[in-house]
Amino acid sequence: MEKQRDENETSNETSCDLKPSYTWDEIKAHSTKNEQWIVINNCVYDVTRWLRKHPGGAKILSHFAGQDASDAWAAFHIDHDYCNKFLTPLFKGTLAKDEQEEKEMNRDFRELRKKVKEMGLMKANPWFFLGYLVHVILLDVAAFCTLWYFGTGWIPWLTTVALLTVSQIQTGWMQHDYGHHSVLPTAWLNRVGHWLTIGVIKGASAHWWNFRHSQHHAKPNCLRMDPDISVGYLFLMGDHLPVQLGRKKKGYMPYQQQHNYFWLLGPPVLLPIYFHLEVIYFIIKRRAWVDFAWMLCFYVRFFYMYSRLLGAWGAFTLYMLERFIESHWFLFVTQSNHVPMEIDKDHQHDWPIAQTISTCNIAGSPFNDWFTGHLNYQVEHQ
Repeated sequence: MEKQRDENETSNETSCDLKPSYTWDEIKAHSTKNEQWIVINNCVYDVTRWLRKHPGGAKILSHFAGQDASDAWAAFHIDHDYCNKFLTPLFKGTLAKDEQEEKEMNRDFRELRKKVKEMGLMKANPWFFLGYLVHVILLDVAAFCTLWYFGTGWIPWLTTVALLTVSQIQTGWMQHDYGHHSVLPTAWLNRVGHWLTIGVIKGASAHWWNFRHSQHHAKPNCLRMDPDISVGYLFLMGDHLPVQLGRKKKGYMPYQQQHNYFWLLGPPVLLPIYFHLEVIYFIIKRRAWVDFAWMLCFYVRFFYMYSRLLGAWGAFTLYMLERFIESHWFLFVTQSNHVPMEIDKDHQHDWPIAQTISTCNIAGSPFNDWFTGHLNYQVEHQ
């Protein structure tokens, strides 16, 4: 993979010599709503017409308008040779020679990334993920069998809720790895795995998740760029931004008072209500009917199975209670490795700095690794 990247950089540099060169001031001038340029490996690309065609969504490209997106491009794409074919028609010119300075930190980071790949540390263990899938399915089967065998009394009912919650949250961690294309050898196979895990087993949209999560990794903890720090227009994470915007009456809520209503509208609402509404809105707006079909498999299976034992409303109550508990678990994990760090406007930091000042690790242990889906190693994950 690194060899492909080196070849791509060489081919880019060769073609760049045949085009005009631009200074950073000229490039930053093309970071408006109507025209957007980015820089990848010292080459300038006009991505304006590519925004709506970009598989990762338009916003993630817009977040890097007028900036160097080299390390982000390398991090988000598996097959660089394939992706380079889409860059060629967008090629505009080269970054001016006297402005092609590579900072020592960035150079060290790229060397580290190269060494990590050469050591094989980025290769997934297929047996681990097979075991992960099996344990999720067994928990799901055990949940239904508990009600089917022991009846619908409150003890079997609560046991089923607990088993379903663990199965669903662990599926959420598993789909995360497929969504990052880090499990199987090709992007296509990872997409299929992602559809199966997040769609059939969990009942959500793969494209919706990618749209949100790609922005999160591109600009973590950056206001109006990372959707995870502004939850449903109800909350704004961080120490000073909520107070600043709340006092200026900017946004949708009195953010300076959110500590008084977070417990009521945060974890209880995120998964059971907000994410459901956002997924439906996303599918209709983007016409993601393939995702809808995958999701439908989950809901048909779930309500067919449990309505036979509990009735329609009983199955719905079971489902919503599971999502209610899962929401608390999910929010605890996903925010504990980001919220303690810097949350601010985008200061256009270099990639290594932007990724490390916005994230932190949680002590590793067999339980913590399982409980967090290995997201306790968030620095390495970023």
